[in-house]
Amino acid sequence: MLDHLAADAVLVFHLGFVLFVVFGGALVLRWPRLAWLHVPAVFWGVLVELTGWICPLTPLENVLRASAGGMGYRGDFVQHYIVALIYPDGLTRGTQMLCALLVVALNALLYGALIVRLGHRAPPRRSSL
Repeated sequence: MLDHLAADAVLVFHLGFVLFVVFGGALVLRWPRLAWLHVPAVFWGVLVELTGWICPLTPLENVLRASAGGMGYRGDFVQHYIVALIYPDGLTRGTQMLCALLVVALNALLYGALIVRLGHRAPPRRSSL
């Protein structure tokens, strides 16, 4: 029972991490200091997608599910949970690359907006004459 709950907790954390990678830039617009967590998360998420690596949370979830008497799954988190909802035919390498590029583009736009907004808040510079 405990392994099953732990596997579910890893699944929820994993989903939260993926959502944070994709949409966390919107949170950074509200709380700019959150960028210290978001930028490395985006870097990791994009790196995993571009290289085709498996996130360490996926094998952890599978081990916990197997310990609970359940079955794990093949592939990565995105393929198993998200792609099954969005892309029923499966995840291709091209689709993974597109997902990574969309995450980068979305976050570049959001961080660009943050930079512009912070630039408008900067106090005027004093002349040293």
